[in-house]
Amino acid sequence: MPKTAPTPADTGGGPAMSTAQRRIGLALCLVTILLAVLDMNIVSAATVPIVQDLDPAHGVDKIPWLISAFALASAAVLPLYGKLCDTIGAKKVYVGAIATFLVGSALCGAAQSMGELIAARALQGIGGGGLMSVTMVVLAQLSGPGDGTGRGKGGSIGGIVAGAGMALGPWLGGTLADHASWRWIFYVNLPVGLAVLVAAVLVLRLPVTPVRHRIDFLGAVLAAAFSVSLLLMTEWGGKDYAWSSPVIIGLAVASAASLALFLRRQTTAAEPILPLSMFKVPTVRLGFAIQGLVGAAMMGALVYVMIYLQVVRGIEPTSAGLFLIPMAVGMTAVGLASERLAARGWSQKTFVLAGTVAAGLALGLLATTSVTTSLWLIRAELLLMGAGFGLLIGQLIQLVQAAAPRHQLGVATTGVRFFQTLGNALGAAVFGTVLSRVYESSGPGGSTSALASLRGEAREAGVHALTSGMDVVFLVAAGVMAGAGVMATRLPAARG
Repeated sequence: MPKTAPTPADTGGGPAMSTAQRRIGLALCLVTILLAVLDMNIVSAATVPIVQDLDPAHGVDKIPWLISAFALASAAVLPLYGKLCDTIGAKKVYVGAIATFLVGSALCGAAQSMGELIAARALQGIGGGGLMSVTMVVLAQLSGPGDGTGRGKGGSIGGIVAGAGMALGPWLGGTLADHASWRWIFYVNLPVGLAVLVAAVLVLRLPVTPVRHRIDFLGAVLAAAFSVSLLLMTEWGGKDYAWSSPVIIGLAVASAASLALFLRRQTTAAEPILPLSMFKVPTVRLGFAIQGLVGAAMMGALVYVMIYLQVVRGIEPTSAGLFLIPMAVGMTAVGLASERLAARGWSQKTFVLAGTVAAGLALGLLATTSVTTSLWLIRAELLLMGAGFGLLIGQLIQLVQAAAPRHQLGVATTGVRFFQTLGNALGAAVFGTVLSRVYESSGPGGSTSALASLRGEAREAGVHALTSGMDVVFLVAAGVMAGAGVMATRLPAARG
């Protein structure tokens, strides 16, 4: 009797998942996403106590590496994770990513030097990249007819959880550092992560791949080289090194060369890690582009709102982090309302259009901010922004997943996250350059980093110049969202 290929319900020898198991799987995925996003942002509020403990003399110089190690490692492995999901199955990759993340967390908590902590953060980031992207593949594969845990609901709630984690991460990191030890920022992952790992092994029953495929490891290396060089260029450019410096120029050349080699590899590899044929699908192509623009605008919103609150208004970092809670509330409210809106006829295209309009409007309002703007007004603008981003994040993933060929679900899903990461990097570079140019042209002289040392009228002039620069940044970010809205009008009007 000939052997048949597994159906979506096949699980490698075990029975198909029941509705209860699917719901447990959905809960595991949401906890996993929360862990990943929290850890991506939680360290930023605890850098001072970390440096004071591990290397008070020279640790400050290593803070940028401490913060960026996680993001660099996560971005580098994203394309590989997608291909692995499509090749060996999402469950194995999901379990492996969680295990890697937990090992990295334990090593971070036990680190005795800044070098050890940075290396452990990179290992944690390798696992964290899978937690964020592979989990969305698992959510898609958990979908079943009439069980209430379908792809649409999972993707939408996943986006809400990601937004909440992004908003709450800095506050939680500061709280743990103030009232416990900074090591608990990492140790707190262990009991939660171990519970998720055990439950995933016992409960998840996902489709298996009947035929083994070759993995384009050379393509994965080239994609990683492009991601890391681009992220380093945008992280260092205009801050640690001048844009015209040999270091930045070298990174730019490395980025362009590795991208060119990667694209060439994808046209010649037997089984490319990011098949260029996917870009022939209009919905996938537009989804990737919109997600990149959203990532850029979100970076401008989060980073520069925090700078405004701390530098211009003199609010402590931990208290400033609380201002992101309204954004998380906006995301949550949209998530709770999305099913009702979909039931009333809202298509995914309508969700994305509404999200770009709401987020763009919020950024436009932030562009009117002055040194005396009501803090309650800023909270309201962040609430509106959260509603906009909440409408966008989950729907874009669903659109791409629905349009991509089923055998490329993993690559398509991680591709959305990959383009968001690239958008974050480019947004940071563009907005940082815009702020510096406006400040230097209208400020009291020097760079924005010298503002803290100014006194009297010079500082007052510097604060006004910095605020003007941030208004331009928010205006540019609003323009980015307008571009995303124009792209959204070309999406198909598929039901959500």
